[in-house]
Amino acid sequence: MMKNERLKFETALNRLEEIVARLESGVNELDEAVKLFEEGSRLIELCQKKLTDVETKIEKISRSDKASEDTDPDRDEV
Repeated sequence: MMKNERLKFETALNRLEEIVARLESGVNELDEAVKLFEEGSRLIELCQKKLTDVETKIEKISRSDKASEDTDPDRDEV
Protein backbone atom coordinates (compact mmCIF):
# COMPACT_ATOMS: atom_id res chain seq x y z
CA MET A 1 0.00 0.00 0.00
CA MET A 2 1.07 3.60 -0.56
CA LYS A 3 2.38 5.84 2.20
CA ASN A 4 -0.70 6.83 4.21
CA GLU A 5 0.14 10.53 4.41
CA ARG A 6 0.36 10.79 0.62
CA LEU A 7 -2.87 8.90 0.09
CA LYS A 8 -5.73 11.08 -1.11
CA PHE A 9 -8.92 11.09 0.93
CA GLU A 10 -11.00 9.63 -1.90
CA THR A 11 -8.47 6.86 -2.52
CA ALA A 12 -8.38 5.99 1.18
CA LEU A 13 -12.17 6.00 1.38
CA ASN A 14 -12.47 3.75 -1.69
CA ARG A 15 -9.97 1.30 -0.21
CA LEU A 16 -11.82 1.37 3.08
CA GLU A 17 -15.06 0.50 1.27
CA GLU A 18 -13.28 -2.42 -0.42
CA ILE A 19 -12.04 -3.66 2.95
CA VAL A 20 -15.50 -3.43 4.51
CA ALA A 21 -17.04 -5.30 1.59
CA ARG A 22 -14.37 -7.99 1.84
CA LEU A 23 -14.85 -8.40 5.59
CA GLU A 24 -18.64 -8.46 5.23
CA SER A 25 -18.46 -11.11 2.52
CA GLY A 26 -16.45 -13.33 4.81
CA VAL A 27 -12.75 -13.93 5.00
CA ASN A 28 -11.56 -17.52 5.16
CA GLU A 29 -8.37 -16.85 7.11
CA LEU A 30 -8.16 -15.15 10.47
CA ASP A 31 -4.76 -13.63 9.63
CA GLU A 32 -6.19 -12.00 6.49
CA ALA A 33 -9.15 -10.63 8.45
CA VAL A 34 -6.84 -9.13 11.06
CA LYS A 35 -4.62 -7.54 8.39
CA LEU A 36 -7.64 -6.05 6.65
CA PHE A 37 -9.00 -4.78 9.96
CA GLU A 38 -5.64 -3.16 10.81
CA GLU A 39 -5.42 -1.52 7.39
CA GLY A 40 -9.00 -0.31 7.72
CA SER A 41 -8.27 1.18 11.13
CA ARG A 42 -5.30 3.10 9.73
CA LEU A 43 -7.41 4.35 6.83
CA ILE A 44 -10.16 5.52 9.19
CA GLU A 45 -7.61 7.51 11.19
CA LEU A 46 -6.20 9.01 7.99
CA CYS A 47 -9.65 10.01 6.72
CA GLN A 48 -10.61 11.52 10.07
CA LYS A 49 -7.37 13.52 10.16
CA LYS A 50 -7.86 14.80 6.62
CA LEU A 51 -11.47 15.80 7.40
CA THR A 52 -10.37 17.58 10.57
CA ASP A 53 -7.65 19.42 8.62
CA VAL A 54 -10.16 20.54 6.00
CA GLU A 55 -12.64 21.62 8.67
CA THR A 56 -9.92 23.70 10.34
CA LYS A 57 -9.04 25.36 7.02
CA ILE A 58 -12.69 26.17 6.34
CA GLU A 59 -13.10 27.67 9.81
CA LYS A 60 -9.99 29.83 9.31
CA ILE A 61 -11.24 31.02 5.93
CA SER A 62 -14.68 31.77 7.38
CA ARG A 63 -13.16 33.73 10.28
CA SER A 64 -10.91 35.62 7.89
CA ASP A 65 -13.85 36.47 5.62
CA LYS A 66 -15.93 37.56 8.61
CA ALA A 67 -13.09 39.75 9.90
CA SER A 68 -12.71 41.34 6.45
CA GLU A 69 -16.42 42.12 6.33
CA ASP A 70 -16.32 43.65 9.80
CA THR A 71 -13.41 45.96 8.93
CA ASP A 72 -14.44 46.87 5.38
CA PRO A 73 -15.40 50.58 5.44
CA ASP A 74 -17.04 50.33 2.02
CA ARG A 75 -19.43 47.64 3.16
CA ASP A 76 -23.07 48.76 3.12
CA GLU A 77 -24.77 48.85 6.48
CA VAL A 78 -27.87 46.69 6.79
